[in-house]
Amino acid sequence: MSIFLTRPELPFCKGCGHHHVVRSTVRALEAMGVRPTDVVLVTDIGCHGIVDGHFATHTVHGLHGRSVALAAGIAMGLPPGKKVIVYIGDGGATIGLQHILEAARMNVDLTVVVHNNMLYGMTGGQPSSLTPRGFRTAITPDGSPLPHHDLCRLVYDAGASYVARVLGVGDFSEVLRQALEVEGFALVEVLELCTSYGVKWNPGLRLKALAEETGYTLGVWTRPPRPVFRLRAVAEKPLGPRGVGLLDLPPVEVRFSSPLEGRWTLILSGSAGEGVQQAAEILARAAMAAGLHVTKKGSYPVTVGVGFSTAEVILSRSPIFYHGVHEPDAVVITSMDGLQDQQDRIRGMRRGVLWLDASLPTPETGMEVRIRDFRGHAGARYAALYAVWTVLQETGTLPPAALLETVRGSPLADRIPVKMF
Repeated sequence: MSIFLTRPELPFCKGCGHHHVVRSTVRALEAMGVRPTDVVLVTDIGCHGIVDGHFATHTVHGLHGRSVALAAGIAMGLPPGKKVIVYIGDGGATIGLQHILEAARMNVDLTVVVHNNMLYGMTGGQPSSLTPRGFRTAITPDGSPLPHHDLCRLVYDAGASYVARVLGVGDFSEVLRQALEVEGFALVEVLELCTSYGVKWNPGLRLKALAEETGYTLGVWTRPPRPVFRLRAVAEKPLGPRGVGLLDLPPVEVRFSSPLEGRWTLILSGSAGEGVQQAAEILARAAMAAGLHVTKKGSYPVTVGVGFSTAEVILSRSPIFYHGVHEPDAVVITSMDGLQDQQDRIRGMRRGVLWLDASLPTPETGMEVRIRDFRGHAGARYAALYAVWTVLQETGTLPPAALLETVRGSPLADRIPVKMF
């Protein structure tokens, strides 16, 4: 038995083309000489996804149509040399078509294997967007009235480095090996007939004849190599012509020190359009400049420009593995919108410090309350940033100079009235 499988038998229906996909994938990996621990298999809802437990590789199982999105995140976060494989059905591929096209456009380094049996095999045999015209399904007994998407053409036109369409019979491991060895996005569409529904509704149909009659052209389409999309943070060296980074932000140089030994959490809440999120981001970068680990999470209504705006910030001497804030050390409220958003939390607090703008009523709380005139001093637009400055001055969590230098280095520095500090 292969080192890539935990057991020899596979969980598919007898005669299903999924058997050939798995066997060909295993042969391709064996031919490449990679280790199971260097492979991540990502699947989603569908008959193909029940194979997870049979692979000795890393496996991730996601929502229907979302396996490419999951895999793209994984691939962008891994160093070169790892292999990320996506198994997805024709239903999932059309549900998640945008994920596929975007991953191809960005040239994310992963290989997508589409199990195209031209229907939703797990849910009763309904047609998908890859069901060809005339193909009969459970709800189109006279044949599908619509033509199918040419997935390979769509993906190739989006920028994929390697695209192939094969019949899901016999051994097509060489095509999969080529796809896996490509540095960049590759997709292999495997044509199959579902033995439970496809054969039932289309008796006597042969797969090769179906491909010829419906325009499912078999073949391989490639283009010259182009830069692979990775995150700079996980690249082995600064990205050059072989890699494009999403987060090519300048690194934050540690120039200050903080007396913080453990963890400190802050809730900053005010009104939309009054710089709450900007203030929290400036605080986060200032904390990094002081050598701390940071998370920042923002929340606001779907209207974005009206109502409350709340930011949750965690500063820590050690790495942060969960960004939730349940009982903050500090709560800063700069407007009535912020107070209304946070009033339940404030009412239930029994510790910590509440900094409250002087224009607001004092809520019932077990926190220590400090009234400060943020809005009167800095105006509505910069009340949140001035409030953060005030908190740092009073707590000593970070040197205020770190915040001031971060403000001066901000792209919006020319708009921020530094004299207010």
